[in-house]
Amino acid sequence: MVKELIIRSAANGSDIALMENKQLVELHQERFNNQFNVGDVFLGKVKKVMPGLNAAFVDVGHEKDAFLHYTDLSPDIRSLQKFTAQAIAGSNTPEQMLNGFEMQKEIVKTGNVKEVLQAKQNILVQVLKEPISTKGPRLTCEISLAGRYLVLTPFNDTVGVSKKIDSAEERKRLKVLVESLKPQNFGVIVRTVAAGKGAAELHADLLMLQEKWQLMMRNLRHATPVVKVLSEMDKTQSILRDLLSPQFSKIVTDDASLARDVENYLARIAPDKKDIVQVYKGKHPLFDQFGITRQIKSSFGKTVNMESGSYLILEKTEALHVIDVNSGHRSSMDGTQEDNALKVNLEAAQEVGRQLRLRDLGGIIVVDFIDMKNPNNKLLVMQKLKEVMDNDRATHTILPLSKFNLMQITRERVRPEINIATTESCPSCGGTGQISASLLLIEEIEEELKHLLNTHSRLKLYCHPIVAAYLKKGFPSLRTKWIFLYKKWISIHPNEDFGITDYKFFDDNDEEIKTE
Repeated sequence: MVKELIIRSAANGSDIALMENKQLVELHQERFNNQFNVGDVFLGKVKKVMPGLNAAFVDVGHEKDAFLHYTDLSPDIRSLQKFTAQAIAGSNTPEQMLNGFEMQKEIVKTGNVKEVLQAKQNILVQVLKEPISTKGPRLTCEISLAGRYLVLTPFNDTVGVSKKIDSAEERKRLKVLVESLKPQNFGVIVRTVAAGKGAAELHADLLMLQEKWQLMMRNLRHATPVVKVLSEMDKTQSILRDLLSPQFSKIVTDDASLARDVENYLARIAPDKKDIVQVYKGKHPLFDQFGITRQIKSSFGKTVNMESGSYLILEKTEALHVIDVNSGHRSSMDGTQEDNALKVNLEAAQEVGRQLRLRDLGGIIVVDFIDMKNPNNKLLVMQKLKEVMDNDRATHTILPLSKFNLMQITRERVRPEINIATTESCPSCGGTGQISASLLLIEEIEEELKHLLNTHSRLKLYCHPIVAAYLKKGFPSLRTKWIFLYKKWISIHPNEDFGITDYKFFDDNDEEIKTE
């Protein structure tokens, strides 16, 4: 699989397209005015404690108070509170990290938020989900700093290894290696891409994470809420951090400054990939050159067509997303109904997995596949979708097809979904679906024409191309009949800017003739 990252610069940010084998699979929009990215760390202030919800609302500077549930407080919340107070007071130097820090007793999982938090209290929080619709950010107190190979988690001594690393020996090697490197009172999670990496690479990544923690400590010194104390890296770098692999063949951008930033980041995490960064200087728009614009237009509508002629219908409701699979002309294929249904459903599973990533759909998704009776075929469809979504960074759960061939999927929602309008209201009907009947339009034109020819010897009629073609078609055409009837010349000019029912008359001097 060949991967490419195409980054288009814009006045208010950038658009990032991830391509796999020339097919668009992810589209991200990064805007300069977004101050609440996933991973950002804030020193906030508790506004309200809600025992009934077992949660608190926290002011982090957003117009809507952010939401912090008890389950997101972290068992080590008391240690975090003590550290925050010491960091604000400047009691500890950043270079100390958490060396010699006295850990506090953990809270119980079944406790109540009022036992831990109170109004007007300062609290260190991290953005778990970006603001979506009318909701403010979702927060967590389980602070974590993600690197290329490792994730640094304060206030615990646990070393975890990604379950996606299958080899038991490799998992054991990585765990022993990281335990010898990690700082005191910090836990570390070893990411999947760390498989096969040596001590030097892991240590360099760990040192970079320690520098981020020290920067956060310096920003906390004498800080007062509300203030951002640590910014997550931009989306371009976060995509490279999480997805960069030997399969990446190029990174193309039309912004030379951004290209330098990407090169500098690659020089730190993957020096051998530094040369894949290119600055685009072509005449055509960047997304047009790589066929991305065309794919966006064909992939973000209500109906998504597939190569075989089958298609998906995507509907959004308040509670969930619904995807309906339709066979199109597949129904006329040779073979049994079960075989045809399986072929369509396997192709649909491939496209559904792509659509979830491309649109960044979250929450509950229900897919209505074409009916199949064979349990083995249902299992094949589920396995196909799981295979497609292996590259999805969002946490997700896929359930087997039900008796009615419905598949339920849950997918982590951490930021607003990508929604690109591929339809617009008709300028003639305003979206009502109704316009003046064509016969009434022609009668209206004829009445006005008869009135104007009493005072003008020549007339020019401007109208929609379809109306113009209708007036000129055949012999004798309607225009020819008018010329013979009134013995005066009438020219007809099509104009694509006119609505289907719009028309105007002009005289010989090209001045519009206004009628009452």
